[in-house]
Amino acid sequence: MRYSTTHKEETRQKLLESSGALAKRGGFSSTGVDGLMKAIGLTGGAFYSHFPSKNDLFTAIVQRELSTSPIGLMARGDGFCRDKLERCLSRYLSMAHLQNADTGCAIPALGAEIARADLAVREEAEHWMLQLQRAWAEILEDGELAWALISQCVGALVVARMLAREETQAEVLEASRAFLGRVVDERLER
Repeated sequence: MRYSTTHKEETRQKLLESSGALAKRGGFSSTGVDGLMKAIGLTGGAFYSHFPSKNDLFTAIVQRELSTSPIGLMARGDGFCRDKLERCLSRYLSMAHLQNADTGCAIPALGAEIARADLAVREEAEHWMLQLQRAWAEILEDGELAWALISQCVGALVVARMLAREETQAEVLEASRAFLGRVVDERLER
């Protein structure tokens, strides 16, 4: 059977999307090549026609996920205003985002795994984290505050996800939104 000229790229994109969701849900290293391929209806042997190694797939996942991270997308668009920041923080630091790791931001879901990964994966992550920080620094007119905002958002999500009770999780997210709101208000008053 002949495949269309776009079949290989379409399969690669399906593999990236599916693998990204699986990695954010249960970890990248814990899922084998056969499991990644099975998720899109193919055999493990077909994997190597798309990626030379599982590490190359992880690098591509990091690139794809961090370039489309919700916290990065929030920084793009029309200029900064307090209302936009409130909406962004409300979406990012929400129970819906907390409960749906597979469709959410890869940074809190994969950060620890990226930290243990090969240099190529960490370099890809650094590239996109710097892009993110620069976007927020431009909006906030403060590079240090941009790193702090990113770190607070990611850290709050990590801490909330590790807690057992939903009410405690919600408390962590609300405290982080309130804290960041106060910090940004102080910055805007200068």
